[in-house]
Amino acid sequence: MTANATRVLVLNSGSSSVKYQLLDMATGSRLATGLVERIGEATSRLAHTPPASGGATRETTGPIADHQAALKAVADELAADGLGLDSPELAAIGHRVVHGGLKFTAPTVIDDAVLKEIERLVPVAPLHNPANITGIRTARALRPDLPQVAVFDTAFHTTMPEAAARYALDVATADAHRIRRYGFHGTSHAYVSRRTAELLGKAPEDVNVIVLHLGNGASASAVRGGRCVDTSMGLTPLEGLVMGTRSGDIDPAVTFHLKRVAGMSTDEIDELLNKKSGLVGLCGDNDMREIRRRIDEGDQQAALAFDIYIHRLKKYIGAYTAVLGKVDAVAFTAGVGENAAPVRAAAVAGLEELGMAVDASLNAVRSDEPRLISPDYARVAVAVVPTDEELEIARQTYALVTA
Repeated sequence: MTANATRVLVLNSGSSSVKYQLLDMATGSRLATGLVERIGEATSRLAHTPPASGGATRETTGPIADHQAALKAVADELAADGLGLDSPELAAIGHRVVHGGLKFTAPTVIDDAVLKEIERLVPVAPLHNPANITGIRTARALRPDLPQVAVFDTAFHTTMPEAAARYALDVATADAHRIRRYGFHGTSHAYVSRRTAELLGKAPEDVNVIVLHLGNGASASAVRGGRCVDTSMGLTPLEGLVMGTRSGDIDPAVTFHLKRVAGMSTDEIDELLNKKSGLVGLCGDNDMREIRRRIDEGDQQAALAFDIYIHRLKKYIGAYTAVLGKVDAVAFTAGVGENAAPVRAAAVAGLEELGMAVDASLNAVRSDEPRLISPDYARVAVAVVPTDEELEIARQTYALVTA
């Protein structure tokens, strides 16, 4: 790696998509961002934006057969801006990998043994790890000489104590099948908890934060002194908060009931809980903006869905206050957390005895910057902290390859 190699390409490979960002770690600037979607379809679409040069988004449509073709198209777009993958300024490629199990607790340089271990974890992440693996293999084939780093969604949560990470299952059965609480959205929780400490003018090790990552997928974490001690998602991303299409916490016996009484298959129950539940199951919409519009028009079903969503959120805020003992801040992040002022207000309403409150005027402000929305008298700061998972992946990747 040359001395001027300060760029990191971040890849997030899904089953039919590839999101990417090229960042310069010397300046912290984004040189390009983009998305390839509907891979394998006749209507594949690539949207590429080179913000560093002030360029507008370029879009192309047409069949992109597979991930190899998708990454080749990404490489061509970058090359057109003078940012090609063959540039000596490219230090590494950082890959988002959803599940790292217990083995991967930090960013890891990918070799054949690491890739084999990621493959071994496919049974506990069947929807995500296979796509991540495809992206890794394709990128390694394009640049076999370049360091490739896996940054795991689960890694930040590996600091949870056993009392938080274990289910009350028969130990032998749980261990034999790797059943435990892993947690997800870890790069976001790591980034936001650290940025919240900075917003308070403190070091991460001196701050206890409840992070609420609220998007279509949603999770909460309790972070004590920069280390996760509890999180809402478990073996899979299904556990925890009410989400866009996922149920979150539910009595496990519901699945037995649906199988015995409704005659549903395992796959049908899986689809119900992951894709047809949550907000969309409760009211037919998983877009919080649309739900709020319907509430304003007097829609009772939308109002009930919102109330259930908020009730679960309050329960986790209260639970994690008890887990941490002392809370310095509650931080809202991700699409809903950053943009839905009514969600933030409702989630904190009535928690004054816990030291939490929201200032209505501050909460109404829209901004891309981290900010406090709590009044000065509140014992616990309430913050909105935009997440940046790509920057976090790039930072972890660059720190590892330059250490």
